[in-house]
Amino acid sequence: MSILSGVSEFFGLDIGTSLLRAVQLSGYGPVKALNKYGSVGISGNISVSDAKADQLKLADAIRSLVKDAGITTKNVAVGIPSNRVFTTVVDMERLSPAELAKTIKYQADSIIPTPLAESKIDWAPLGDSPKDPSKVEVLLSSVNNAYIESRLDMLEGAGFNVVAFEPDTFALVRSLIATDVAAPQMVLDIGTVSTDLVIAVKGAPRLTRSIPVGADTILKAAVHGLNIDPAQAAQFLYKFGLSKAKLEGQVYNAIISTIDNLTSEIEKSIKFFQTRYPNIIIDRIIVTGGASTLPEFPLHIANKFGINVEIGNSWRNITFPSGKQDELLSVSNHFAVAAGLAERST
Repeated sequence: MSILSGVSEFFGLDIGTSLLRAVQLSGYGPVKALNKYGSVGISGNISVSDAKADQLKLADAIRSLVKDAGITTKNVAVGIPSNRVFTTVVDMERLSPAELAKTIKYQADSIIPTPLAESKIDWAPLGDSPKDPSKVEVLLSSVNNAYIESRLDMLEGAGFNVVAFEPDTFALVRSLIATDVAAPQMVLDIGTVSTDLVIAVKGAPRLTRSIPVGADTILKAAVHGLNIDPAQAAQFLYKFGLSKAKLEGQVYNAIISTIDNLTSEIEKSIKFFQTRYPNIIIDRIIVTGGASTLPEFPLHIANKFGINVEIGNSWRNITFPSGKQDELLSVSNHFAVAAGLAERST
């Protein structure tokens, strides 16, 4: 799942449920310059379908996106949705890199949910274990071979050269957390059908989860609670959000139980994190994704957990002309994964 050496230019590709996004950067070092970016909507379930006809439609949509964005390189780093990836932190003996690699391969079969022969695994040492100072923490990720090979076939068939596959949550951390921040941060990416949660310490993920509550779930609650059609419900949702004062609190009342479901899962994740890291306090929660712009949603999260909340800026580690600031910030909540993939070091 790592990048090939010697690739001088590539773009990041986020294949979402309802949107494709691409970002290409230029330059070297921790801060790169925005070169090209773009997005295009996709209909139905073509991004998750295994049907050949849908794969061809997806390939066509990616080619159109790349062409319209003005991206010329065929090299691409591709995000892997969090519901397709198993990620965990394990304690291992202090060994040389070569011995550690052997031990991980030997032990991985008892850790990852899919058979080792059918999985690609990747790992990175994180430092001393908080449970046993004589051991080291290792971040371990695995993904099903069949999924990766299907994605690879589709992209190569579309004329692209895949230089990396990377979990979306890793890309989120890279783009949304400032490079000099050591304090623990949580990122919430509220997508169309689910919410990605990742807690990072010193820029490295320590806990990742996919919560099955997304913008569509919240919209369905608004449709049901207000008894109106989806288009009107979306209008009300993004105008009034979690305001109790607007529209006599009707939108709030319609969606609050769904929001509570989401915050309950966030709370479980925080508690789980603190069982392993009892002395580490989460410094802030960074929200992004479509539903992060719901009025008073960040305030609701801040009040619920007593933690500072900020709206994520996908371009925070990227330079761009000042004249593009308004344009880029208006779409920032959709580009965190694509930007993070593009920020990968070669």
